[in-house]
Amino acid sequence: MKQAIVIGVDGQDGTLLYDLLLKKEYSVVGIARNRVQSSSATSFDQIDILRFDQVCHLIKKLQPSEVYYLAAFHHSSENLPADNIELLGNSYQVNVAGLANVLEAIRTFSSKTRLFYAASSHIFGEPEEKMQNENTPIRPNSIYGITKAAGLALCQFYRSEFGIYAAVGILYNHESELRAESFLSQKIIKGAVSIKRGKQKKLVLGDLHAIVDWGYASDYVRAMQLILNAKFADDYVIATGEPHTVLDFVQTAFGHLGLDWSLNVEEGQHIVRKPSFCRVGDSSKLKKKTGWKPSVSFERMVELLLTHEEVECNVYQD
Repeated sequence: MKQAIVIGVDGQDGTLLYDLLLKKEYSVVGIARNRVQSSSATSFDQIDILRFDQVCHLIKKLQPSEVYYLAAFHHSSENLPADNIELLGNSYQVNVAGLANVLEAIRTFSSKTRLFYAASSHIFGEPEEKMQNENTPIRPNSIYGITKAAGLALCQFYRSEFGIYAAVGILYNHESELRAESFLSQKIIKGAVSIKRGKQKKLVLGDLHAIVDWGYASDYVRAMQLILNAKFADDYVIATGEPHTVLDFVQTAFGHLGLDWSLNVEEGQHIVRKPSFCRVGDSSKLKKKTGWKPSVSFERMVELLLTHEEVECNVYQD
């Protein structure tokens, strides 16, 4: 039985990945900020990924086949501006320092362990290419992007210098029923269902013409597992390659509910405090090397999110 550690198990991707690995008959340990969960009867003390001694103890004890580093610190573009020093410190600690602890623990105590690091399309900043791939220049223009780029570089360093299997997934936007309410996808879904139920009259969003590459999160965690089972460690873009505007998302959601979006949705430019850039990913390399491809279309993704929200809200109560 393969042993895996999922760091960041309480997030959307961590939750989905934990379940996926269980279905594939892995023994899984999930690390969250304030707890550790395990698929076995073994109990674990709380692990602080910023404590090198604690990370070393865990890696040495388990000798895991795979480690998935999904922990991340992110500041939403719709939130008020944060203090840059505080934001940089928090982002660096989670996106880079914790990763460094895990990589060094693997190098020292479990060199056969394979590691996956979740990077982000934000490493490309404002790309000149209409579609980005693994050769696109890395020019982050946000603290989140800067620290994610540093994490990618750290994986490349351990790969080239020490022969550690450290693979990187450059993830584009991916959604599921587990997304927090602060995310745009959930604002649209929850707003549309609330309007359908007569609980809300208007939904105010930012730039309706912003372009996003949206995928379904279950497909993306499946890509993570495939990447760690490839013969060689490498960096991969994980994306659908399909551009959709926020308006596309709105029209699809409201149309599915039989609503006229134009009567219920307003554009509020004051909401977006950071400029949005067109990031659409080319995952040709991932498809060629692993056979991965998205199984859920954009329209089906929106439908699944709506169905879940409708059930949660008991829309079709008798």
